[in-house]
Amino acid sequence: MRRLPVYILLDTSGSMYGEPIEAVKNGVQVLLSTLRSDPYALETAYLSVITFNSTAQQDVPLTELSTFQQPNLAASGCTALGGALELLAKRADAEVTKTTAEQKGDWKPLVFIMTDGEPTDDLQKGLNEFNKRKWGIVVACAAGQGANTDTLKKITECVVQLDTADSATIKSFFKWVSASISTSSMKVEDGFGEVTGLSELPPPPAEVNIVV
Repeated sequence: MRRLPVYILLDTSGSMYGEPIEAVKNGVQVLLSTLRSDPYALETAYLSVITFNSTAQQDVPLTELSTFQQPNLAASGCTALGGALELLAKRADAEVTKTTAEQKGDWKPLVFIMTDGEPTDDLQKGLNEFNKRKWGIVVACAAGQGANTDTLKKITECVVQLDTADSATIKSFFKWVSASISTSSMKVEDGFGEVTGLSELPPPPAEVNIVV
């Protein structure tokens, strides 16, 4: 079976302490419960969580939804977004099945990145590794006014901004991510191919602003 890998990169730096990190935990919970009630996603989507603070780590390797265990997220340290992109590239190399002459590999991974600040490490180094791989849709989310959308535009064309990093807004973002994964799962399962742009995803809620 061709899987739809989904990598979620979450900023857990010190500035996310308090309400934002609690909102992200609740958001991941909402994401899981929503996707588990969707037969298409349950069949196809595999989920991984990578967090980044002073370093990047893969909290959950690529796992099917039914056995996915929510990671324990805590906020501290800096914002190693470059390291997160580099780790993502390495983990995708190891976890995503490539297409060969003998077999169809997995679908191109979907990537959702959420950060509330500027990278404190070498973003370009991570970008270089990230850009060597093939991805499906990549969405970068600037949570609140502290995140620089211009920086995120270096990673992907698909950038959204949340006006605030409060619990209601972050929850809305994760609900939209859930709907986007569901749409992508349904399209590949029904033979319509992969989602390639924001226009093919469900329209985001009012709190999630598309940055053009």
